[in-house]
This record gives sequence, structure tokens and C-alpha cells, in this order.
Amino acid sequence: MFTGIIEELGEVVRLDEAGDDAAVLAVRGPLVTSDARHGDSISVNGVCLTVIDNVDGVFTADVMGETLRRSSLGALEEGSQVNLERAAALGSRLGGHLVQGHVDGVAEIIGREPAAQWEVVRFSLPPALARYVVEKGSITVDGVSLTVMAVDDESFSVGLIPTTSKSTVLGSKNVGDPVNLEVDIVAKYVEKMVGER
Repeated sequence: MFTGIIEELGEVVRLDEAGDDAAVLAVRGPLVTSDARHGDSISVNGVCLTVIDNVDGVFTADVMGETLRRSSLGALEEGSQVNLERAAALGSRLGGHLVQGHVDGVAEIIGREPAAQWEVVRFSLPPALARYVVEKGSITVDGVSLTVMAVDDESFSVGLIPTTSKSTVLGSKNVGDPVNLEVDIVAKYVEKMVGER
């Protein structure tokens, strides 16, 4: 479980194919690797990955074909920056919202509108996820916990403060770039419980 508060920007060292339906991802992240052990979870652009090795500030993780198909990780290249967050510890503050690191879909940036102190960023909204996204609700974009400013059937927008722009990959992404989305888990559970009645 994560909070959607990014700890550091990491750098992809390599993404190697591992057979027909998998890959091995190596990421440099001195902070998140400082106490990482084999089997620990680290969120990479919102995808929960399991550490298989950690050497000199670089951790490696296996990435299944299912993860490559459901996320934008397969588009990463050597040198790509990624958002990194270690799994939350019990008893720590929950600065964002409950984030599982299970990507629900991939969207694209469709607009950026700078303002004096912040920026409005608009994203496409996959039809299957539209029912879970509500104004003033939480959404995770590339692992970042954000508040939805506005939403319609095909898109939603969020506001990025300067700190978020500087300390996450969202500040450097352009219109047309893909992002990973995770909708609020509470919405999915409520839908399931109400549907069963």
C-alpha cells in the first residue's frame, strides 16, 4: 500500500525483455533503495513492483506481461525519469490517499494550462474508468495522489502546484504522453457491494 506522495525521481538504468511476456526493470533511486530489501515493494510511476535486487542505489524488479499491457512501463527507456515511492509503513502519516499500486488503465495528457502559481493538466479518461472519477475525489496519476478538479465522460483535470511539478514526472510530461491511472479503491468496493444488493 502507498500514499501517492512521491519520495524521489528515479532514473531507468535499463528495461530488458525477459522471454516473450516479461521484462526486468532496473531503476536508480538512492533514497528508496537506502533501506530496500529483497521482496520489498516500490511504486514506479504508480506500479507496485517487487525488489529482486538492490546494488549501489539501483534496484531491479521483474515486470510481468500483464503489467506491461496495463501500464505505460513498457514505453520506458534508459534515462527515463520515474516517480518512486516506498510502501507505506503502519503508523506513518497518510499524506495522500490509499493507493494500491495496481494500475487500472493508461490515459494521455490532452492539455496543459499554466497559471501564475499552478497549472491545470487535463487527461483523457478511459470509458471503463469514468464512473469511478468524481469532482473533488482522489485519483492516482503516475503514482501521484491528486484531487480531481473537473470531470466529464471523456476527460478529467487536476491542478499541479509548483512542488508537484518539480518533484514528479508530471512536470516534464507533454501533451500526448501516456500516464498510469489508478482510481480510488473505495469507489470500486462501494460499486461491488451496492451491485450485489
